[in-house]
Amino acid sequence: MHRPTIVMLCLAVLGLSAGGVRADETCQSPYLPKVTGQEDYVYVWTLGVKGWGDEQDKLVTIGTNPARPDYGKVVSVFSVGERGEAHHGGFNDDRSRLWVGGLDSSMIYVFDVATDPSRPKLARKIDDFVEASGGVVGPHTFYALPGRMLITGLSNAHDRGGRTGIVEYSNEGRYVRTTWMPDEAPYGYDARVNVALNRMLTSSFTGKANYMRELPKLMTDEAAMKNFGNEVVVWDYHAMKPLQVLEVPGAPLEIRWALQPRHHYAFTTTALTSRLWGIFRKDDGSFEAVDLAPIGDPSTIPLPVDISISSDDKFLFVDSFMDGTTRVFDVSEPRAPKLVLEKKIGNQLNMVSQSWDGKRVYFTTSLLANWDKTGALNDQFLKAYTWDGAALTPTFEVDFKALELGRPHIMRFGDAPLQSGQVARAR
Repeated sequence: MHRPTIVMLCLAVLGLSAGGVRADETCQSPYLPKVTGQEDYVYVWTLGVKGWGDEQDKLVTIGTNPARPDYGKVVSVFSVGERGEAHHGGFNDDRSRLWVGGLDSSMIYVFDVATDPSRPKLARKIDDFVEASGGVVGPHTFYALPGRMLITGLSNAHDRGGRTGIVEYSNEGRYVRTTWMPDEAPYGYDARVNVALNRMLTSSFTGKANYMRELPKLMTDEAAMKNFGNEVVVWDYHAMKPLQVLEVPGAPLEIRWALQPRHHYAFTTTALTSRLWGIFRKDDGSFEAVDLAPIGDPSTIPLPVDISISSDDKFLFVDSFMDGTTRVFDVSEPRAPKLVLEKKIGNQLNMVSQSWDGKRVYFTTSLLANWDKTGALNDQFLKAYTWDGAALTPTFEVDFKALELGRPHIMRFGDAPLQSGQVARAR
């Protein structure tokens, strides 16, 4: 391991970062520095919309610190010059760069968020992802590893189906390797690592031929609806070797490991069957998948999408797209979750991000360009709330549709530079 990586891992253990980061959110890579405080910005990776503004995908920076004059306002906008189904993204291991990608174009954009956190600038564009990876299409999850970025794919260039792989790049943007999903579980979606257990979990969705179709047409196509994944794969992380394939019917999407050191379990939800599942480590070291609870009324297909676990492993936020609702489960007893809050946020809902201190929660709306609702139901916003463990209280809203900024998707927290004499606050 080279010296910069060792330094960053030591800083992560101490709760400090080389860039002076003071805020964090849950559900990030364990290789990121983890510190607490009030975030100053939220970066929103946003899909361009034909007829709205410049029509391009863009990174939008919103002020989130109530002590600053830019609170609740658009601070900066960086358009990437094209529209390619902007979707997910994540920081590299020192949080100086934010990697984001397009599901349709398979383009990857690397933003410098350290030089001026209020105005991210494009540092690198990777336009050969499909060619370099050997045919992986649709970069989805961007997950920091020491000195590298792990990127899951959703599809392939051969038949635009669900068979796909996991791709690694160096922090400098050089292709490293591709690991294809096992034959018995060829679909991909999310990936999350438990460092202490040397285990990685991956989930499964569908291929480009499906996710780029209009949702009403897809849902009525019986043949196409059979082309969704139903598995969670347990990997030996260091060896990148699949160890188990767990049956989780209905397209398990986001995976969230419990965050406390002795909690050896994770959660996921199934988009098509609207169920909450737990992935639990057994006494012999293997894992089992357990169906825990319904999410809303499964017969109406509320389509659960993003989930977020609190840093103390007590609460799990579950967003569902079709009914625009977030549900909060008390998962302090992980095998017996209890629904403690059900709140409609908008006509449609996708991503949720919560602060490490558990006091603030943010929501965005867009799922996919051809899946979002139309007309008056096509909400496109960022909404911020405070959370006291019992209720969500609104604080501000940014209407992306009214501002013609596009369809807001993934969020990541950022911070203004530390002033002279200030010290980052460790958890």
